[in-house]
Amino acid sequence: MKFRPAHFERLFLFLRRKGRSHEDAEDLIQEAMLRLHRYRRADVPVVNEEAFLTHAVQNLSIDLHRRHEVRRELSFERVSPLIEPITPERSIEAEQRLHRIGALLEAASLRTRQIYFAHRAGYSYDEIAAHFNISHITIRRHIARALLVVMEHAALE
Repeated sequence: MKFRPAHFERLFLFLRRKGRSHEDAEDLIQEAMLRLHRYRRADVPVVNEEAFLTHAVQNLSIDLHRRHEVRRELSFERVSPLIEPITPERSIEAEQRLHRIGALLEAASLRTRQIYFAHRAGYSYDEIAAHFNISHITIRRHIARALLVVMEHAALE
């Protein structure tokens, strides 16, 4: 069994209640532990380690949320000029693939396309479920249908 501080589970449950995934929660706790380690190495006194870590994971969680919000607020048209293609040919190929995938998804229902693109835009299952008033399993099914449409057509090519 891996060594974990006594308050790891409390921090983990705190982050899960805040809507963080299992992986995100572990990553945020690890980053907070790293910050605590840096403070110790710099001889900065930390009186209450658990309070320090709780405060650190809360701030890191907010930062992660803000990064996701900024990514969602930018439209693809505004972001795409910032992405420099390696070669013009690769850029054209990527654009053609994107158009083919978009055309393939026209065969899927409107709801399936909306859920698929919301998920690809970075929205979590919780956010999608709240917006469409559906369960997580329904979201998974819609995403699976979209991927199935793309994979079926890709196999035919």
